[in-house]
Amino acid sequence: MQDIGRSKRAKKAFSFDDITIVPSRRTRGQEEVSLSWKIDAVEFEFPMMAAPMDSVMSPETAITMGRCGGLGVLNLEGLWTRYDDPEPLLAEIAGIEDNVEATTRMQKLYAEPIKSELITERMKQIREAGVPVAGALSPQNTAEFAQTVEAAGVDFFVIRGTTVSAEHVSSVVEPLNLKEFIHKLDVPVIVGGCATYQAALHLMRTGAAGVLVGFGGGATHATQDVLGISVPMATAVSDVAEARRDYMDESGGRYVHVIADGAVGRSGDIAKAIACGADAVMVGGPLARATEAPGQGWHWGPEAWHAELPRGERARFRTLGALEEILLGPSHVADGTMNLVGALRRTLATTGYTEVKEFQRVEVVLS
Repeated sequence: MQDIGRSKRAKKAFSFDDITIVPSRRTRGQEEVSLSWKIDAVEFEFPMMAAPMDSVMSPETAITMGRCGGLGVLNLEGLWTRYDDPEPLLAEIAGIEDNVEATTRMQKLYAEPIKSELITERMKQIREAGVPVAGALSPQNTAEFAQTVEAAGVDFFVIRGTTVSAEHVSSVVEPLNLKEFIHKLDVPVIVGGCATYQAALHLMRTGAAGVLVGFGGGATHATQDVLGISVPMATAVSDVAEARRDYMDESGGRYVHVIADGAVGRSGDIAKAIACGADAVMVGGPLARATEAPGQGWHWGPEAWHAELPRGERARFRTLGALEEILLGPSHVADGTMNLVGALRRTLATTGYTEVKEFQRVEVVLS
């Protein structure tokens, strides 16, 4: 702890930029490395989820993500569940250069009510493609549409907000009791974000299969600017990984997956997140650079179109290549924004590890 002044002390926290990974005495051939990740009964070829943002995930890009070996998560509060054909609206948003004008227009577009029948239709489209199905709702809309989502046959139900707690108190509305809600569902739930040991421990006790660490959308929102809230991700992931270990002891061996959700804009950040204890990462920004990305070079999260308090503006990204190239390569840039899976495989091989779980033990240093 450090003194901020006479009346306040603070813990020193570190971001992914503050740490580096240390190679060991052994290296491995890349062919020896397995990046497989299994959560609940579903196994993936690599530990990456696509963030539920309209700028990166459509039903088609979720299918492509699944066919490449990862998990695409569709935003069930986005344009795809508000409009029968949102593509002209996405093109309209992409055509607005001024961010203030774009924010105002998005607020109007996203005011259209969410339609249950469109949730069912979009989930069916992904399921019929033969890939794992995941949809995301905010805590505010979870109770209203949960039955629809479950009936749609999803493999994972994602409850994602800026900050999600197991104990929300309100004198105006009936709060969502996460523990009761998750207990009643027949599908695994991934919930977050959170950034502290205690908050994560409470979320794990609700019965969640996975906990999201961070506030998501690092390149597209400004929660720190508007609300003053932010936690450096290296410390946050490490703290939540410790909560996972203690919860395993408390629960008699139940394992909850830790998923880094934020500040993973490059392949090196993905490796650092796992080195700090994450089982997987949720990626948004890098996928916005894909030619198929619905944002057409723009990237935004749900905070950007909040009806009363938008937080952050769209980010402009250069299109680099197809989604498959962003994930699996080959890369033609040298900045860690393409071939994310190949880069992670090479990191494990270079540091002498053959599995993601083992790699969580790799040494890191402050840079």
